[in-house]
Amino acid sequence: MSTFFADIEAFVATIPDGAKLAIPPDYSGVALAATRALVRRNIRGLHLIAVPQAGLQADVLIGAGCVATLEAAGINLGEYGLAPRFTAAVLAGSIVMRDATCPAIHAGLQAAEKGIPFLPLRGILGSDLLRVRPDWRVIDNPFGINDPIVLIPAIRPDIALFHARVADRHGNVWVGVRRELMLMAHASAKTYVTVETVQTDNLLADPALAAGTIPALYIDAIQHAPGGMRPLGFEDETAHYASLANYASLAQTDAGFMDWLRTWLA
Repeated sequence: MSTFFADIEAFVATIPDGAKLAIPPDYSGVALAATRALVRRNIRGLHLIAVPQAGLQADVLIGAGCVATLEAAGINLGEYGLAPRFTAAVLAGSIVMRDATCPAIHAGLQAAEKGIPFLPLRGILGSDLLRVRPDWRVIDNPFGINDPIVLIPAIRPDIALFHARVADRHGNVWVGVRRELMLMAHASAKTYVTVETVQTDNLLADPALAAGTIPALYIDAIQHAPGGMRPLGFEDETAHYASLANYASLAQTDAGFMDWLRTWLA
């Protein structure tokens, strides 16, 4: 059963140092209120898994020293360019970077979702990624002749963390067309969700909403956090663009990032 938490600090209290944490891209539902609470708590050693890429959330966690390992297809701020704290950390070698592709991240999570050790993937063949990812193995297709295929090992996050528009009192969470959030919940040992609203009616009882709803079976923790994505927003919201541009400018330097962080945490 899903547990509803009264405050954001209690909500993140059971996310331990060193957790393998799956997070979505900026456009998909980013739990920034929870991220702020994690930074305040001085969490350390996270293994971030971007599904399949990330932006502001990952950059802030990296800049705040919370991340030891990052597995991602990319980290950027969209039209505002490279994620500055991520870029600085990679250049300095202060985090372990596990390069991936969007299909590879999804394949690894789908393997975990299905309870199998790996999934085959073809598009990586011929790329440099096979040189830097020795855990991705190339075998001969057992059903073909001279037909190599890449095996992507299952990715099993400890916790999936994201923000959604609505949950119900039964613990079901509606994510609409954001299927990567559903995949994260299925593949992870636990799922933590902040939400804009909590309604009384059962989401699964509404045929128009049920297909886009993650059942409470897969949801461990829910926090009612209106505005929990700020300074980001959902795909149909644009008010956050100025805030993101300001961050992209300030975070180019360590000092600028720390000034932004102190204001954000206040």
